[in-house]
Amino acid sequence: MLIVAVLVIWMGGISVRLVHLQVTKHEWLKERAEGQRFDIRRSKLPRGAILDRNGRGLAMSVRVKTLYADPTEIEDVAAAAKTLAKVTGVKEKDLASQLAAAKADERKFVTLSKGLDDETVERINKALDDPKLRKADAPNFVGLHYREEQRRTYPYGTMAAHVVGFSNADGIGQAGIEQSQNDILYGAVIKKVQERDRLGRIYDESISEKEPPKDVVLTISTPIQFMVEQALEKAVKSSQARSGMSIVIDNKTGEILALANYPTFDPNKLNEIKHDNLPNAAVQLVYSPGSAFKLVTYSSALERKLITPTAEIDSGNGTIEVAKHRFRDSHSIGRVTYSKALAQSSNVCAIKTGMRVGKEGFYETLQNFGFGKRIGIELPAETNGIVRRLDRWNGDSLASMSIGYEIGVTPLQMATAFATIANNGVRVQPHIIKEIRQSDEQAVSVTQAESTRVVSAETARDLKVMLREVVLSGTGKRAQLNGYTSAGKTGTAWKFDEKIKKVNAAKYVSSFIGFAPVEDPAVTIAVVMDEPKVGGRDGGQVAGPVFREIAQQILPELNVKPDGLAEQVAEAEDIPETPSGGGPTASGIDDPAKTAVAASTPKRREPALEKKPVSPVKVKPVSLQPSRTLPSGSIDRSRGETRDTNKRKT
Repeated sequence: MLIVAVLVIWMGGISVRLVHLQVTKHEWLKERAEGQRFDIRRSKLPRGAILDRNGRGLAMSVRVKTLYADPTEIEDVAAAAKTLAKVTGVKEKDLASQLAAAKADERKFVTLSKGLDDETVERINKALDDPKLRKADAPNFVGLHYREEQRRTYPYGTMAAHVVGFSNADGIGQAGIEQSQNDILYGAVIKKVQERDRLGRIYDESISEKEPPKDVVLTISTPIQFMVEQALEKAVKSSQARSGMSIVIDNKTGEILALANYPTFDPNKLNEIKHDNLPNAAVQLVYSPGSAFKLVTYSSALERKLITPTAEIDSGNGTIEVAKHRFRDSHSIGRVTYSKALAQSSNVCAIKTGMRVGKEGFYETLQNFGFGKRIGIELPAETNGIVRRLDRWNGDSLASMSIGYEIGVTPLQMATAFATIANNGVRVQPHIIKEIRQSDEQAVSVTQAESTRVVSAETARDLKVMLREVVLSGTGKRAQLNGYTSAGKTGTAWKFDEKIKKVNAAKYVSSFIGFAPVEDPAVTIAVVMDEPKVGGRDGGQVAGPVFREIAQQILPELNVKPDGLAEQVAEAEDIPETPSGGGPTASGIDDPAKTAVAASTPKRREPALEKKPVSPVKVKPVSLQPSRTLPSGSIDRSRGETRDTNKRKT
């Protein structure tokens, strides 16, 4: 009887245990069993490459490995930690603690070392090899495995850094093309389901694959970008400017051949990126263009046939008063032609011209040129600039805008305006992406730039004549070229200083924007210098020579035939240019604070320009590495072949 009772109790216990395991613990046991049979691994296809117009790799992904531990497979955690400490460089105590905690929690993944290249992996495998162990995968050490990863690399370092941008450790774009084209470049996740036997051997595998990432081909020319960056860096350092920007646009296609900012950064060294070198000022900086904006004033009058280049205008005694505000020229020029007035950068003549056009006509011209709205470049954080509605203009607003104040522009907007005139009045949509292609180099999308007529061909032709005079006899003499004709306009504007709440006579934005050759302009080149301190303040003195250095190098690179005198251009006497915003005691505007727009890289969109100027972002300059040489400029890094097809045929 006792035996029967024990047997009944034993069978009852077994039954209860079976019910518990099969019902209560069913799902948990199923997961454990599948975990032993199925090995689900996730990996990424390499992120798409970013290439220049000739196929040179500006951003590429390389295969690397992550060494990780599965603590559930490790019996002696302390011994494993001691061995791993010698290989990874991590403290033995920290490793032991980390592995023990993961083992207790039954976690199967603990990262030990990331971003390992083939050479490092081979060294680790050799150091960890256990001859007594038979294991299906490397390294031959109990509980250790590798996972395939990828690392982003930028072969040209700082070159075109603000265009290319960078991605983070997870492969997500954070700036530049890396950010704006992230969906195209992103490596699609591949999910592999592997079935293993009890010895860990794979006997079945299923793969789920998404559409692969694509490569982005830019309009940027690496040799031209290099030349522009070198000239800009040298100018910023020699003038001790806060920063500098330069853009080169192909007038006929709208392709941006170069876009540079200095200071810059190296996307390979994310820890060195700072607030003052990260923003792409060429598309984000909002500033008062000063006299360079007279291009818009005179084009507005020419388009309405109110003036001709050879007609005359009287500047009087070099002063004019509008709505109780007095504007002045740096020197009296008397009665001159409109070409001469632009060449001498007369504020009085520009204001009189703008007043003849009228508010409605001037506002229409602003809209036609595209000011106050984004250009639409394929880069993140482009700003609108600032153009107020007509009903918010003051009595002196038209006068101020006629000389480049009470308006905020970006360097790209100004470069586009000059490129429009260079292209006979037709605006070709500026763009920086040439095409999107598959990994087999087959194009799946080619940029088709939209063309819009902004002014008549006659207006553009007259403006070319006037802008040519600026370089020959006006404020832009330092932009004369050797062997090529050039045309353009200088700009010099005081800056509003947020600290002192008024215009600071020691701070300027100086610029020169022009094109060459004059008869059939190949490119437009914009140079903007923020707060130059040494070697002059005027746009003609500071930015003109940079334009000249860039143009002198890139025109032969583009195979553009010389059309001017092939002789060394002598330095001419500078003609002073009045900063259109004036200063506390300088000639210009008696109350410049009412018309100035501070140069800034805004974090938010400004709806309109009020009486109080836009506050500038407070940043400190940063010094970068010295001038560098072009790293293997003619080598196609994506395929290891020599190629250079960026020559322009004429």
